[in-house]
Amino acid sequence: MASSFLIIGMIILTQTVVGILGNFSLVCSYIILHFLGYRLRSTDLIFKHLIVANSLVLLSKGVPHTMAVFGWKHIHSDFGCKLLFFLHRVGRGVSISSICLLSVSQVITISPWNSRWAVLKVKAPKYMVPSIFLCWILQMLVNVIFPIYINSKMSDRNNTSNKDFGYCSTILTDQKSRNARHTSSAALLLFADVLCLGLMLWAGGSMVLILYRHKQQVQHIRRTDTSSRSSPESRATKSILLLRSTFVYFYILSSIC
Repeated sequence: MASSFLIIGMIILTQTVVGILGNFSLVCSYIILHFLGYRLRSTDLIFKHLIVANSLVLLSKGVPHTMAVFGWKHIHSDFGCKLLFFLHRVGRGVSISSICLLSVSQVITISPWNSRWAVLKVKAPKYMVPSIFLCWILQMLVNVIFPIYINSKMSDRNNTSNKDFGYCSTILTDQKSRNARHTSSAALLLFADVLCLGLMLWAGGSMVLILYRHKQQVQHIRRTDTSSRSSPESRATKSILLLRSTFVYFYILSSIC
């Protein structure tokens, strides 16, 4: 049993360290671009908010879970537990929403000017900031229910059964109310996640279709001696499919765990 806890702790610690290093490298790259005078694109704003959201997940979930596995399992404040769970849920939701928004923005960007997205190609950058803040507001409203049922393991509330999360616990009054609460909460959260995943998959499929049509249109222009090499459209299509499938795989794995 001790060895299994050690393995789990090392896995969580590795994920947390890799995530922190990845976000730190992105922050450093944007700082360097700022001092070099690089003009940021509208999509760079999405990446900045994605860094903030991922940092919230790492600090509110990765670090406490790692500490819980290695022995520090109690947060003495109910407010601390409620805040950690709320920040984790909001950060996770904003992360998925930001990737969804980025996918839709990419579809609009690469779509031809004679398509139905031509009008949005000019207007999309203007709506970027309101869309990002809307993601934050919606995720705060959707996940506001979580702090209500989370309390510290050191709390004096012992008249109900608790579900242990390692460093905090949730209050469960009885089986009937627990099932009802879990069903309603899961349905609400699942709807938001499925909507974002659906939009991401739709955006990925749309980009692949646009690239395929573009490849067919310019195929007669390219020289015949380059036909043996992979075209830019084919390489972009492979990248899109790889990124989308990897994201969906890890999302499903995270949901199961």
